[in-house]
Amino acid sequence: QAKECNGVKVPIDTSKPNPNEVEFDNLYLDMNGIIHPCTHPEDKPAPKNEDEMMVAIFEYIDRIFNIDRRDCPDAKSDPSSPAPRAKMNQQRSRRFRASKEGMEAAKEKQKIREEILAKGGFLPPEEVKERFDSNCITPGTEFMDNLAKCLRYYIADRLNSDPGWKNLTVILSDASAPGEGEHKIMDYIRRQRAQPNHDPNTHHCLCGADADLIMLGLATHEPNFTIIREEFKPNKPKPCALCNQMGHEVKDCQGLPREKQGKHDQFADTLPISEQEFIFIRLCVLREYLEKELTMASLPFTFDFERSVDDWVFMCFFVGNDFLPHLPSLEIREGAIDRLVNIYKNVVHKTGGYLTESGFVNLQRVQMIMLAVGEVEDSIFKKRKDDDDNFKRRQKEKRKRLKRDQPSFIPGGQFSPQALGNRSSPQAICNPRQAAFEMRMHDRQSSNTSASPNTSLTPDGSPSLGGRAKRKSEDSDSEPEPEDNIRLWETGWKQRYYKNKFDVDASDEKFRRKVVQSYVEGLCWVLRYYYQGCASWNWYYPFHYAPFASDFEGIADMPSDFEKGSKPFKPLEQLMGVFPAASGNFLPPTWRKLMTDPESSIIDFYPEDFAIDLNGKKYAWQGVALLPFVDERRLRAALEEVYPDLTPEESRRNSLGGDVLFVGKHHPLCDFIVEQYKTKNTEAVDIPPELCHGIQGKLTLNDNAVLPDQVVQSPVPMLRDLTQNSAVSISFKDPQFAEDFIFKATVLPGAKKPAPVLKPGDWEKNNDGRPWRPQLGFNRDRKPVHLDQSAFRTLGHTMPRDRGMPGMYPNAMPLGAYGSPYARPLMGGQQQIPKLLSNLRPQESWRGPTPLFQQTPQRTVGASPLLAWNRMLQSPNQFQPAQYQGLGPMGYPQRPEDRMDRGRQV
Repeated sequence: QAKECNGVKVPIDTSKPNPNEVEFDNLYLDMNGIIHPCTHPEDKPAPKNEDEMMVAIFEYIDRIFNIDRRDCPDAKSDPSSPAPRAKMNQQRSRRFRASKEGMEAAKEKQKIREEILAKGGFLPPEEVKERFDSNCITPGTEFMDNLAKCLRYYIADRLNSDPGWKNLTVILSDASAPGEGEHKIMDYIRRQRAQPNHDPNTHHCLCGADADLIMLGLATHEPNFTIIREEFKPNKPKPCALCNQMGHEVKDCQGLPREKQGKHDQFADTLPISEQEFIFIRLCVLREYLEKELTMASLPFTFDFERSVDDWVFMCFFVGNDFLPHLPSLEIREGAIDRLVNIYKNVVHKTGGYLTESGFVNLQRVQMIMLAVGEVEDSIFKKRKDDDDNFKRRQKEKRKRLKRDQPSFIPGGQFSPQALGNRSSPQAICNPRQAAFEMRMHDRQSSNTSASPNTSLTPDGSPSLGGRAKRKSEDSDSEPEPEDNIRLWETGWKQRYYKNKFDVDASDEKFRRKVVQSYVEGLCWVLRYYYQGCASWNWYYPFHYAPFASDFEGIADMPSDFEKGSKPFKPLEQLMGVFPAASGNFLPPTWRKLMTDPESSIIDFYPEDFAIDLNGKKYAWQGVALLPFVDERRLRAALEEVYPDLTPEESRRNSLGGDVLFVGKHHPLCDFIVEQYKTKNTEAVDIPPELCHGIQGKLTLNDNAVLPDQVVQSPVPMLRDLTQNSAVSISFKDPQFAEDFIFKATVLPGAKKPAPVLKPGDWEKNNDGRPWRPQLGFNRDRKPVHLDQSAFRTLGHTMPRDRGMPGMYPNAMPLGAYGSPYARPLMGGQQQIPKLLSNLRPQESWRGPTPLFQQTPQRTVGASPLLAWNRMLQSPNQFQPAQYQGLGPMGYPQRPEDRMDRGRQV
């Protein structure tokens, strides 16, 4: 992390060796996983406007670059773009749900607000602001167009100012380039792997939070593939949306006055600070586990681990993905993947070979697997019912036992008792007045109900006649559950399933075969999508539910080819296909009218309300949104009438774009690109691979290029223009292949298998009762430092507590070590504590600056000791470009007037 001294932020020199002890070659950013967290951050207030949000995105990308790379020759950024039709159905469901839930939440919030004010409660004035509609994060909107401009500015700024970007080749594929972000990345990897001069030992690192990135990484068969993602920490405290106080939710708000935060209420608007941590997922380790799990002896054919990995990826599609619903008998939480692997290992001896090859499915062999699953479907449904009943019974007994054994009153929430010896840091006390009020109300209710075991009292003190019934309902252990009309555990489940879900009789063999054929097409389409690219932009699964495994009879003869030459939707066309009418403000006026006008020919595509089928689940977000499917022909026919109404700017946003390549002035390819602009060469030219780290593709001049010695205008008012630009950009296109070309799913010749990581003990499923702890860093032999409990307590008392830190003994780094955000220079005469931490063992492999607590104190009369950051500032070799003299609060260049204003505020 960057260090700060006396208000001066010292930039991180990312050109130095990576402290993670591994250097990556290619870094890929799936921007979806970056944009969405920036719209609703958990540890700080949400951006107030679009400009602040863009800067938040810049800051997030900086954190990724500072964490995982030193000198990546290639970095690729991919926001999601117009997606295949199969994906649009899921996008449509998500956006309709988000709109519906947002409006319901706003109504509920207003209702509770009126109730609190009617009772005389205190609430701050309601902010008059428009609700942020996250649906704007969709290709074709003005927001995504502005984001593309901001990313171009960000790349140019970093190539000009950051030494770690000196030799980077940056490829930006914005929302105008068709395809999902992660699949555009995979397509780039496939096409580069197919080049004769590709390095088979390239180390890839992909930043993204989607689980399917693991499957996509395995599908590349690259030996060095790492995924980096944010660590998910559930139950983070959030302020109440009504009173902005911590410690309770909206539904529990009582409208109590806000208490002072700090002596002078100086911390009123601060949230508990928690540094976001990241996780590395090393697919080479996962491959070791899979090799142990999938290795089979005595096969009638040669065992090939790479082919078995492809089969494993394919079988995971049956438990659900973005394009197909999961089979009713396969629930991932019930161990469906393990069940499939066991069936696969039992049946593969009879199949005569593997299920898949380079993204193509052998349906005859798949049929054998599916019918084997179908044979145990009935027992799976019965076991699911038994497990559910046993769980409910155990929960009922647990509630009765706790009710019988618990004391008359136990404070809950933040005042609840904590077990002795608990090493987790306690949370800071938030809003104790609200908590005290809740405890008083609980005590009052307890005293009232204890007056009589079977009666309740009316306000005048007389017994209530309905007390017995009320008491009975309170003591009831049964929870209201949705009615299950299918009853898969009872005889006749298939008949009831097809009648309720599809409104047809199970004896309708023709319809059942149609459903199965569509599902089989979906399996073939998804596998092709993962291994070869999009087989058809128009295909989609036309049902809300999946068939049963026992219905997969006779699928060997089903066709699995797709139409060739299909084209993706244009950005505005996709918006019409996925947006609800409530998000129509992102569309041109005449297009928006098609969503709301009762006389519109496609008004049925935009229902104001829709049903959600829980489908055996408990919560609405787990259910199936029963939305009508969009008819592409009807949609295009309706849009033909409003296409002439588009302005030139809207027409530009509605066009499909491509990738753009950026390099800095020190990059070997820079002079080559500048020469193309000087000669005004309009023909596409091949990239000289020797000048670009082996990357191949075509380059063409870009109309909106970033050029040396030309000003790069800032799209964000709070950031200044780049007046001394030396970066250059040009349009880039991946290597092209024939339409019937097949990318081989295999390890490339010359690839070196990473050294084994797992030890014999890692195969054990139990951990001797100890909590599982992740490995820190990539070196298993790295000896971490250790602090005992007394050291943690001392640090908790020594660290400053007036900075919104979460708890008395915060889980923070040692004072001044490794860029701790709570580090502060010691005052003259203040003693350091080197003896206190004498039991620390320094990490031998750490190559960064010496931690503060391991340094010998240096004192001068009346001056602070010369700390680590002081020495860095005084070092003549420290990289300090001129651009950093005007850094803003987030490390970005500010306009002069902004700096003056900020100085006055300080």
